[in-house]
Amino acid sequence: MVKLSVIVPFYNVQTYAPDTLKSLAANARDDFEFLLVDDCSRDETPEILARAERELPGARLLRHERNGGLATARNTGLDQARGEYLTFLDGDDWLAPGYFAELLSAIEELGCDFVRTDHVQCTARARTVHRVPHGRRGVVLDPRAVILPADRSTSVDYAYAWAGMYHRRLLDDGVLHFKDGLRTAEDRPWIWRLHREAKSMAVVGLLGVFYRRGVASSLTQIGDVRQLDFIRAFDQVIEETAQDRDADRLLPKAVRTYCAIISHHLGSIERFEPQVARKLRSMSAAAMKRMPQAVLKEALDSMDVQRASRLRRLRRRPVPAEVAA
Repeated sequence: MVKLSVIVPFYNVQTYAPDTLKSLAANARDDFEFLLVDDCSRDETPEILARAERELPGARLLRHERNGGLATARNTGLDQARGEYLTFLDGDDWLAPGYFAELLSAIEELGCDFVRTDHVQCTARARTVHRVPHGRRGVVLDPRAVILPADRSTSVDYAYAWAGMYHRRLLDDGVLHFKDGLRTAEDRPWIWRLHREAKSMAVVGLLGVFYRRGVASSLTQIGDVRQLDFIRAFDQVIEETAQDRDADRLLPKAVRTYCAIISHHLGSIERFEPQVARKLRSMSAAAMKRMPQAVLKEALDSMDVQRASRLRRLRRRPVPAEVAA
């Protein structure tokens, strides 16, 4: 039986894929499988993955005929996964040797639906430890109970699917799939659903994932229209949270986070192409009009003056009919 399925999407990462694959080899075990998803790469990534399928123990290569984005690539891996546990890695990141075995031991000992763990962010030569924003470690928790408070960073703001491990029952219950086609912020509705629907979780302090920032091909570095998928992602968060049994308690957190992300993008709008910048403003204004207005007012009242003023100006902005629709 496969104990762990590791889902690793790749797209045009020929520079980084060898390091990623080398780190997977240093984590291989007879009962681990590595689902390598080539999301229709146009560089030398397919050739690198073809070699890996032959040489990396447990590797299975899955190919897309057309590029679908990270969310769709992860879903392809989920649909083929056979493991009792599942986890993710991105094709330009890497792992410490033996990390997966340690994390697997932790989740099995705790007996919970999922665990979240810290990671190391790597920008050029700089290394920074980023921790799950929850203080209690090694204790089984109710995931729903750690969504709040609304005005502080919590576990749902630590939106990295690869910073954890997940029991297969979450996949069987329909919790682990991503919104197909999302090009950015795909982890946001996913982690909110995980915290609303899973029964148990824990935070562990392992440091073994190395997250590469500043990659030129990463969407976090590109100001094109794909960045605007964060609006679709957070619309999904709001819609699903509004239907939750604790909507009155949870919506203020969801709306405040959505507003903070809009403000963040507006604050660095110069990195977007001019046409995309205009679309960002109009789509964000329309999004604010779709939010529960009483909850939105409370969220704006609770924010600092600079962000609140920026968002209130945006809220007053006229929205073209085609954008509002």
